[in-house]
Amino acid sequence: RHGLFDDGLPEKCGIPKTAIIAPHGGGIEFGTSELCLAIAGYHPATLVVTPGTGVTYDYWMFEGLRADNNSELHVTSTNCDDGVALSLCAGVLNVLALHGFDAAPAGLPDDAQTVLVGGRNETLKRLLLREFETADLDAIDAVDHDALNGDEVTNITNRTLLGMGGHLEITGPLRKAMFDDDSRPQRKHTTTKVFWDFVAACRNALARLEAEQEIL
Repeated sequence: RHGLFDDGLPEKCGIPKTAIIAPHGGGIEFGTSELCLAIAGYHPATLVVTPGTGVTYDYWMFEGLRADNNSELHVTSTNCDDGVALSLCAGVLNVLALHGFDAAPAGLPDDAQTVLVGGRNETLKRLLLREFETADLDAIDAVDHDALNGDEVTNITNRTLLGMGGHLEITGPLRKAMFDDDSRPQRKHTTTKVFWDFVAACRNALARLEAEQEIL
């Protein structure tokens, strides 16, 4: 989380507009921690700012670090009450949340490499869908997937200054395609072109969104 400094002559100081979160990182929903870091502007293996990325975003992750049974640590997005997460989201205009889900229960083929795009911010949703299409990534508007569309007012991603955010649900096969070695120790070291295409699409959408927003 970046500190703010209001000690200069300009009338306005820079205020973070966007935060990236992974409420089910680590071993809970694999790959979402690495995505969170990369979309925030940091290489997941080194935490070094990725060259040429420009802006970095504040981020928050809750990670399952157990050897097994990490699913027991899953707290639904509507029940996320972590103080840091709530404070971070409440202080920005936009939040983008990364999640993983199983394709078959959602009516998709088992091998679907798909991302569902949800959340209450319709502008961000539209921008994300466009950027994913440009990157040749299969993306679906999550509006018809009630359990996965992230449109609840109490969803952590929507608890922003604007009362809305972005919610991405990513199938297992798509997340697997993002890493040459899908083991927890090696994921961050073996990111693929699919991973970085996904990251670039998200960052492009956020950049376009922020360009339209003014803070008085």
